Amino acid sequence: MREDIRLNERAKVLAPQIKAKLLTVIDPELELDIYNLGLVYEININETGHCRLVMTFTETNCGCADTLPIEVADKIKEIPEVASAEVIVTYNPAWKMTRISRFGRIALRISPW
Repeated sequence: MREDIRLNERAKVLAPQIKAKLLTVIDPELELDIYNLGLVYEININETGHCRLVMTFTETNCGCADTLPIEVADKIKEIPEVASAEVIVTYNPAWKMTRISRFGRIALRISPW
């Protein structure tokens, strides 16, 4: 899991499954997954299996702002240990291109560093 995503202990245990699900959620405008774009800031799973995921978008008027959080929640709920999920969208801190992973930079044909 990326070091810049804050995880609580329960989320750390499920990190491989969470990452696998996030890799399947594609930003339709940039055609890259939200994990490698660095759109996910925080993931917490409580004792009842409720997942709270905090994410952002590359810009405040993103065309997928209404649909992408629903898709993220649906994907996370596919993990058997997750009973429910909510996605909180924040713009603080603002997303920066430096959050794009090395793989993402290569995929988008941006200088790797």
